[in-house]
Amino acid sequence: MNKSNSQAQRMPKLYPISDAGYAENLNLNLKRKSREKDVDEEHHFESKADAGASKTYPQQAGTIRKNGYIVIKARPCKVVEVSTSKTGKHGHAKCHFVAIDIFNGKKLEDIVPSSHNCDVPHVNRTDYQLIDISEDGFVSLLTESGGTKDDLRLPTDESLLSQIKSGFEEGKDLVVSVMSAMGEEQICGLKDIGPKN
Repeated sequence: MNKSNSQAQRMPKLYPISDAGYAENLNLNLKRKSREKDVDEEHHFESKADAGASKTYPQQAGTIRKNGYIVIKARPCKVVEVSTSKTGKHGHAKCHFVAIDIFNGKKLEDIVPSSHNCDVPHVNRTDYQLIDISEDGFVSLLTESGGTKDDLRLPTDESLLSQIKSGFEEGKDLVVSVMSAMGEEQICGLKDIGPKN
């Protein structure tokens, strides 16, 4: 076998590409590049205020106690009663939760195997000084940074509502506690810190 024959065997056979074939090849390359660009752009997310923090976290049902929090039927609740029942020979122990919705006061119940995870809401309480009450039932609150928070309504609880209104009318300095969980906020308490100076 001579040298020129072996080179011819190793070299791929080249076919002339017509103008239409070249254009088609160029088109395919452009489409592929645009798809790659789209894929790259899909991974850029805009940051939100909560930095992607979850509204709930998992906790084993058997470890949730009375006065703890739990999510039942997509509502944040405070547990008022827990009872654990043993089932048959190969069954799971089950936890029966009786809880009260922290925002509307409704009683909810759930039965969960004690080894399974339940959703527990992140519940935060923040104190704000009351500045003003508008005629349409919204309150104006002073934040720690010195700004105002004007997106909260007066509470629906009658006794708390009357305490806030009477204290405000008397000109007292009032501090309200705001409970927040799962994207909802509500005034849940009141502290009287004396008359205005």
